[in-house]
Amino acid sequence: MPGGHHGDGVELIQQLANRFPELRIIVLSRDENAATVKQALDAGAHAFLSKQDRLDLVYLAIVSVVSNENETYLGPAIRRSIAIANADGHTRFIRQRFTSREFEVIERYAREANVTEIAKELGHSVKTISAQKCAAMRKLDLSSDADLYRFVANSDFL
Repeated sequence: MPGGHHGDGVELIQQLANRFPELRIIVLSRDENAATVKQALDAGAHAFLSKQDRLDLVYLAIVSVVSNENETYLGPAIRRSIAIANADGHTRFIRQRFTSREFEVIERYAREANVTEIAKELGHSVKTISAQKCAAMRKLDLSSDADLYRFVANSDFL
């Protein structure tokens, strides 16, 4: 908790983990931020649940971390939060690899436009658009149009 005598929650977790290494620490928090969860786990927490999770999952977390000292238990809301953060980070990483033109071409391609339509829309030659699409595909390590369609269908690219 912010403003506590022993610092915030992460500092307290760290102090408890250092002083009582055998202690199993389970965090129940309203904060579902993936960075906060990572800080708590890095500090020594063994489980992290959201106050939005079902109450009976606290028991499951206790059993999990007590029965297996290497076990880390994350509640469903926390797993969802981490998955979203990872997906956002992955999308940002991919977007940063493209030039603005490559991104523009792939974005239109993802909306089911073909190279000829994209060229006409952007006022460029088909050869230029094709080269930009191919460059983006190389950066994604994709070798066919089918791979590119699968990529855009299975990602939060847009």
